[in-house]
Amino acid sequence: MSVPVDLYYTDISAPCRAVLLTAESIGLKFNKKVINLSAGEQHKPEFLALNPQHCVPTMVDGDLILWESRPICSYLASQYGNDDSLYPKDPKKRAEVDRFLYFDMGTFYHRWGKFMYPPAFKGQQPDHSLLEPVREACGWLDSWLEGKDYVTGSNVTVADFSLIASLTTMTEMGFNIDQWKNLSVWAKLCKDLPGYHEANHVGAAKFGAFVKSKLQL
Repeated sequence: MSVPVDLYYTDISAPCRAVLLTAESIGLKFNKKVINLSAGEQHKPEFLALNPQHCVPTMVDGDLILWESRPICSYLASQYGNDDSLYPKDPKKRAEVDRFLYFDMGTFYHRWGKFMYPPAFKGQQPDHSLLEPVREACGWLDSWLEGKDYVTGSNVTVADFSLIASLTTMTEMGFNIDQWKNLSVWAKLCKDLPGYHEANHVGAAKFGAFVKSKLQL
């Protein structure tokens, strides 16, 4: 499917990769516009005119300008998906998907970010005590995956895209998930998602190579 949807992104970003996974699953081809964060391209006037918060991903679909990856994923699945399986219309099923999206944003990736970002971008020594909350979150996710193929049941949703993008960032930096059986099985299953390698793994590996030595996992 080719529609005039612009995506401003960088593939090292887990939130950007969640959007790319969503697009792959619905067969949507973006007009991709790479933003080089290291070069400060997010602060250029033309980008600030679109998104004064100067963050990626940022999507432009006609008169809709949207940032924050999780609502972008939900919007794309609703607007361009062949059905509502990725983001259900049923309020109860949708609430389950939303719960995991918020869990990723507020707990799972957030806790990893508290550990990762200071040494990766500020030159601080890694505080390995901050890995304990990450492990706790992995344990929760592992328990919720018991008896399920994906986080809400038997079919994949945008919540899986968001969570696997976050988890791949972690594992590509050396974080070992072998102790969580359900989480490990789910992560392997997600490797069969459409476009997984190019949409997710390549960028995660690139970012992992950049910061892995600094984190000393």
